[in-house]
Amino acid sequence: MILVTGATGFVGHAVVQGLLSDNLAQQLVVAVRALDRRWPDRVRPYPVGDLAGTVDWSGVLGGVRCIIHCAARVHVMAESAADPLGEFRRVNTAATLALARAAVLAGVRRFVYVSTIKVNGEETLPGVPFTADDTARPQDPYAISKHEAEQGLQAIGADAGMEVVIVRPPLVYGPGVGGNFASMMRWLDRGVPLPLASVTDNRRSLVALDNLVDLLKQCAVKPLAPFTVLLVSDGADLSTAALLRRLALARGGHARLYPVPPRLLRCMGRALGQGPALQRLTGSLQIDLSDTQRVLGWSPPIGVDEGLRRTLGTTA
Repeated sequence: MILVTGATGFVGHAVVQGLLSDNLAQQLVVAVRALDRRWPDRVRPYPVGDLAGTVDWSGVLGGVRCIIHCAARVHVMAESAADPLGEFRRVNTAATLALARAAVLAGVRRFVYVSTIKVNGEETLPGVPFTADDTARPQDPYAISKHEAEQGLQAIGADAGMEVVIVRPPLVYGPGVGGNFASMMRWLDRGVPLPLASVTDNRRSLVALDNLVDLLKQCAVKPLAPFTVLLVSDGADLSTAALLRRLALARGGHARLYPVPPRLLRCMGRALGQGPALQRLTGSLQIDLSDTQRVLGWSPPIGVDEGLRRTLGTTA
């Protein structure tokens, strides 16, 4: 039996559907905030309420052999918390480790944790991708809380003999995506002219939702070392201009881009209080998949263009 947390979320729901379609679990337990979705007969929903509170996991972990932990406090576009790091730690660190300790007591064999590539850092030099062996350099509260959870999971797993698998994805896109990726799609839909035609030297790794789900399924069933860190992406690194053009093409249109030097864009971003956003648009963040491919014998099942078409609901 497999437990999936965050099962009504963007990633978690797709993981549940993937496990069911491939018959990888005779029965699934899903942890959800409330019983607000009809589930197939093979899925047993378990309401846990707010993960930042106290959750009694004892009633759900009996017979579970693997947990895929997707639930998290993710990026908040307009942060209102007085202590953002404290809020991220309550859900992403403390709640994760509480679940892991309960899993140890219940005899769960494997804990698969969906972390973030931001644990490695915010940016790479072009042609110098992140690897799983890099020293962690988390910078924002979200990444710090995820890194602290990884460290705690490693300690718990080592003490108790529970296998821990850490998966660090970059930006995930797919049907129902939100955040910055959804904003890009809206810009293109509205025909907004974007000053990004000259952003051609950066390289960014993304991962299609279907590719991430496929990897997580493999992590649940394949033999792995007691503590394994895996990076995941589509295996194709794109400049910002190239991504926008391919996204527009997947919609059957064209991106309206005009040239502004990236250095000037970054200066404008800082002046307007949008420095981090412009840095992400103009900077690089690349991922080296070679360790993941070697450890799991895994390659992304779909390419970027197919991932974009699935995101948009279009066909080739």
